[in-house]
Amino acid sequence: MKKRRTRARFLERLAANVQDALRTTERPFAFSDEGNRFLVESDSPHACPVLSRVFGVQTLSVVERRSFETLEDILKAGAELYSSAVAQKRFAVRARRLVQGRHLPFSSLDIERELGAALRPYADRVDLEAPQITIFVEVRSREADFFTEKLAGPGGLPLGTAGKSIALLSGGFDSAVASWLMLKRGVALDYLFCRLGGSLHEYGALQVAKVLADRWSYGSFPRLYSVNFEPLVAHIQQCVRPSYWQVILKRLMYRAAESLARRSHLLGIVTGESIGQVSSQTLQNLAVISQATTIPLWRPLVGLNKDEILALARRIGTYEYSATVAEYCAILPKRPATAASLSDVLAEEEKLDMSLLDKALQDVCTYDLRRLELSALELPEIEIEEIPESAVVVDLRSPQSYRAWHYPGAIYKDFLSALKEFPSWDRNSVYVLYCELGLKSAHLAEQMRREGFQAFHFKGGWSKLVEYALERGLIPPEILPSSAWA
Repeated sequence: MKKRRTRARFLERLAANVQDALRTTERPFAFSDEGNRFLVESDSPHACPVLSRVFGVQTLSVVERRSFETLEDILKAGAELYSSAVAQKRFAVRARRLVQGRHLPFSSLDIERELGAALRPYADRVDLEAPQITIFVEVRSREADFFTEKLAGPGGLPLGTAGKSIALLSGGFDSAVASWLMLKRGVALDYLFCRLGGSLHEYGALQVAKVLADRWSYGSFPRLYSVNFEPLVAHIQQCVRPSYWQVILKRLMYRAAESLARRSHLLGIVTGESIGQVSSQTLQNLAVISQATTIPLWRPLVGLNKDEILALARRIGTYEYSATVAEYCAILPKRPATAASLSDVLAEEEKLDMSLLDKALQDVCTYDLRRLELSALELPEIEIEEIPESAVVVDLRSPQSYRAWHYPGAIYKDFLSALKEFPSWDRNSVYVLYCELGLKSAHLAEQMRREGFQAFHFKGGWSKLVEYALERGLIPPEILPSSAWA
């Protein structure tokens, strides 16, 4: 930052964020601002990992600080610290006089030459091009810091220096990575989760949001707004042509995000869309979806490939959680519109009762993410990993998948029809439901539990059910058609 006032403001925010991060270690620490360096003293083994996740930190190093009077004192300390470390190795010395040390009677080059000469007898040789170990020395007026590693921080801008937005968070890979990239540029975030598939769907998204909040949001206390979109989904499926389901659902999500953003004076909506990745993210569809809102839209993933997104998800720690949060497939039509026109979409939206969105926003559930204890949440106990012999097994996949292969004795039910008709089912039976990924079956099982049924969903969806069936010899692997895995 060139402007002194701007730089001072950013450093002040960074200092506050660093100290907020250190408080999460629950150990005492000392912090001091030394101009172009922050010095932290802590005995916590978590201090370095925590500081490496503070946006605005470029590098960090574990240092040995020694007082000195003369150059000889620096040489003696360096030899004491590193004579064993350089043994039989190629090494280099890199010295720097900071502002506070500019008056000293020796230069950085003097330190490099003299300390290199002092360590040379213990080492293989000096190698300034490709050393096996580099000894760094930073000198102030009467103190020298010695270190051998520069650990990479995340870089970016201090969180909170670029304003605040709201991010649409599904819990999947894309929305989490998009949020992280905005955090990296100093944008603090709140999150909106549009609940489509019940409590387990929400819990999966909360796990992802907790990673972003606990590991990457030092200096901020983000909230997650959970809005029940289940009635809206049912209304869309009842009133709108299937090819427009996805586009119109996304437009409603944008409107919900805009409403929440305006309540809290947030600057725009962050989404995880990438051009061409799915049918709703063609350029034409994105143009139509974007016109649902009048506030800015931020799409940091717009030009990224999926493999790049997944690599970032692994880096930031959301991958393993996002991998368990599947896209809610009950509103994926067979032939979605890939080039929707605005006039057609508006005509379809005319069929909707928009008061349902207003009602959903009135009943929003707010989570204070950094203070939230996931273990304290009460979840319905609907997951099952073994199928009782007397259970009624219900297959909620497509008719084609059911015909290709299904669990022995399973009956086929269309998901949307099952949601409407299950109250008439036998209440004395035990039901085990399964679908492609587990979201539809978990959703229906939760609805059935609310009505007093003994209902479970098979944990892990179709792939785990196939493993279960193979282990018990319920299906010879050689006759399992490849289409059954779809």
